[in-house]
Amino acid sequence: MVQLFIDGGGFMWPILFIFIVGFVFVGERLYHLIKGLATTEVFAKEVAGTIKSNGIDAAKNKCEDAVGPIANLCVTALDRAHLGETASEKALEQSGSIEMAGLEKNMTWISLCIATAPMLGFLGTVWGMIQAFNDIKMANDISPAVVAGGISVALLTTAFGLVVAVVLQLLQNAVMYIIDNQIVAMQKSSTMLLQAIADSDKK
Repeated sequence: MVQLFIDGGGFMWPILFIFIVGFVFVGERLYHLIKGLATTEVFAKEVAGTIKSNGIDAAKNKCEDAVGPIANLCVTALDRAHLGETASEKALEQSGSIEMAGLEKNMTWISLCIATAPMLGFLGTVWGMIQAFNDIKMANDISPAVVAGGISVALLTTAFGLVVAVVLQLLQNAVMYIIDNQIVAMQKSSTMLLQAIADSDKK
C-alpha cells in the first residue's frame, strides 16, 4: 500500500492532506454530537414530569448540571416559563435554530473534502498521462512497457482520490444520521416542554 502511494507521485500528498483534514472535522463532529447525547428526549420527559409535579423551580434545578442541545432547550424554556407558553415557544424556536446550526457546524468542510479528493485524483491522472506521453516521446517508442507503466502510475491518484472520497462520505453519512436523530429528539422535547408549561399555567 505504501509503495502504491509512493508510485502515485506528488499528487498523492495533497489527497492525503485532504483526507486528514476531512477526518479531523469528522472526529470533531462525532465528539461534539456524542457529548450532546448525554441528554435525550427521556431527559426532557423527566423535566416535563418535574414541571407538572413539583413546579418550574424544581425543573430548573434538575437542568443545572445537564449538557447537550436538549438540556439547553430545557433551560431556555424554563427561563421563559414564568412569562407563559407563548414566550417559551418563541424562545424555544430561537434556541432550536441556534442548536441546529451548532449540530451542523463544519459539515460544509467535510463536503468540500469529499468533493476535492477525487478532483485532485483526476488532476493527478491527467498530469500523469501528460508525463507518460512525454516519456513515450523521449523514448521514441510506444512499447507496452512504456505506455502501461506511465498509465498505471497516473491512475493511482484517481483510485486514491476516490477511496478518500468514499471513506469520508460514509463517515459524513454516519454524522448526518446522528444529527437527524438529534433534531427529531429536540422537536419532540420542545413539544413535551411546551405542553408541560401550558398545563402548569392552567393550574
